[in-house]
Amino acid sequence: MKLSCLQENLGPALGVVGRAVATRTTLPITQNVKISTDQSRLRLAATNLEIAISTWIGAQIEEEGAITVPARLLTELVGSLPAERIDIETTTQPTALSVNCARFDAQINGTDAEEFPPIPEVESGLAGKIDPQVLNEAITHVAFAAATEDSRPVLTGVQVELTGDDFTFAGADGFRLAVYKGKLLEPISEDVTFIIPARSLQEVSRVLAGSSETVEFTVTPSKSQALFKLENIEIVTQLIQGTFPNYSQLIPESFDTRAIVNLGEFLGATRTASIFARDGAGIVRLHVTAGTDDAPGKLSIVSMAEEVGQNHGDIDAKVEGGEAKVEDGEAKIAFNSKYLADVLAVLQQDEVALETTTPSSPGVLRPVGSDSYVHVVMPMFVQW
Repeated sequence: MKLSCLQENLGPALGVVGRAVATRTTLPITQNVKISTDQSRLRLAATNLEIAISTWIGAQIEEEGAITVPARLLTELVGSLPAERIDIETTTQPTALSVNCARFDAQINGTDAEEFPPIPEVESGLAGKIDPQVLNEAITHVAFAAATEDSRPVLTGVQVELTGDDFTFAGADGFRLAVYKGKLLEPISEDVTFIIPARSLQEVSRVLAGSSETVEFTVTPSKSQALFKLENIEIVTQLIQGTFPNYSQLIPESFDTRAIVNLGEFLGATRTASIFARDGAGIVRLHVTAGTDDAPGKLSIVSMAEEVGQNHGDIDAKVEGGEAKVEDGEAKIAFNSKYLADVLAVLQQDEVALETTTPSSPGVLRPVGSDSYVHVVMPMFVQW
């Protein structure tokens, strides 16, 4: 293989595929990146066996070929080079990659490309199109709520439901539930439901950041793999097999008290309370007080830890709900501070509604002015 390309193209491309490079693995070659020529372009590919990312950049190809080299080493090398032309050539004795840029020369020992795990190809299946910013918002609002440990594999994924031109993303970890609804750019040919690893979606989101290209996706007929395709980037991910919980049953159909507050104030007060909550089992207590003729309603955010101290913050709230249903004129509920801060951090509207029933019932958070998102958080049981 012999070719030339620009450092300002090769560096970002290595950053893209680097997200799929395995970090801890029993298969060392998955810590490499595969470099190959492909129809007058340079193709870079990496996989950790769960997700594979390929990207193409323009190059002047003199000789076709392929090689695989340590991804981290090559990425750091290219990132340190000046923004000029890079000449790349492979050698066979030993198997290595020669990199020449300006007055810099380097040689990286590599491995035969045939030893690299095959990059899955998704050529047929159910296909659709989605706006990149819509997909990015859906991932941002849902993926963080998926489980991070593998005791129940289906909960480490996000359930995707496609019906006509509607889509629904749902993520849950047993303590919280996030559901986001949106629109595809065009209707799909048939309804489908599948579970995609949350980690894979987060990598898709990183690749989409700032992109304006329409995202084309394909799901294999067996629902074993999904492909996300942009103009010069392809991401293939394995899908999770299993049955996702019936999450619609977890969303309360009614509430006794609804408090509408400023999102920025709520997030700020929650983060302040979290400082004390760290030493108090992560608990923040919320008190919703209905307004009177003399004073507006308020939401109090309280945290305490016996050895450290306590914190109390008040923010204005528009409170709905009869006081007859509220103990002592106020509604109470306690949450894990991290779960509360996580959802508030992804919301974008100016106001958020907190809906509660009893201290032992799930709390619901919804952005005001949008029906696309709902977030359910299980309460923590505390002594009031």
